[in-house]
Amino acid sequence: MIGKSLLLLLLVVILAAGAIIWFDFLNVIDAKTVLAPLYRFIPFIPGEGRTQPRTDADEILNLDAERLAIRLEALELRDMELNTRETDITNRFGEIVQMAQELEDRQIALDDLANSLRAQSLDAENKDRNVEQNARYLTGMPPQNAVGIIAALDDQAAIDVIRKTEEIARAEGTTSIVSFWFSLMDPVRAAELQRKMADRPPNL
Repeated sequence: MIGKSLLLLLLVVILAAGAIIWFDFLNVIDAKTVLAPLYRFIPFIPGEGRTQPRTDADEILNLDAERLAIRLEALELRDMELNTRETDITNRFGEIVQMAQELEDRQIALDDLANSLRAQSLDAENKDRNVEQNARYLTGMPPQNAVGIIAALDDQAAIDVIRKTEEIARAEGTTSIVSFWFSLMDPVRAAELQRKMADRPPNL
């Protein structure tokens, strides 16, 4: 019984060793380093233990450096893109500021024009009121005195007073005294005023 047990135990050891050697040969496990002394007695298996590929510390550092370089390149591209966008935004902002300045200049010009037109309108209204007031004063005077004043005025002022006098008479439904003024006026002066009144429209 003892002999059989030893024989079976030896058989199990041989089978286990054979399995280890076979798995190592198939690269399933790495047992050549441990079993290297036994491989010397097996002619078809190299006696040197199998070594696992090793990675040098420099190689790990190189991989990290490569990853860092890729990240730096991505950051650089991102920075370039941001700079491009910033340049575009700056240019666009400059264009907007220029457009705003142009609009402000146009608004100032329009305001100046409106003020000028308003001032001209006020001047015209004041002038018209003054002419109307003078026409009423002259109408209320003795005709000979009114003719003397009209004759002393420049042509445009005299024409304005005469036309305003006729306008007031038409508006009030009365007879105009202008024809009587002309009859009392120097014939040359009267003819000159009538000629200019005919040549110039009433709005001049």
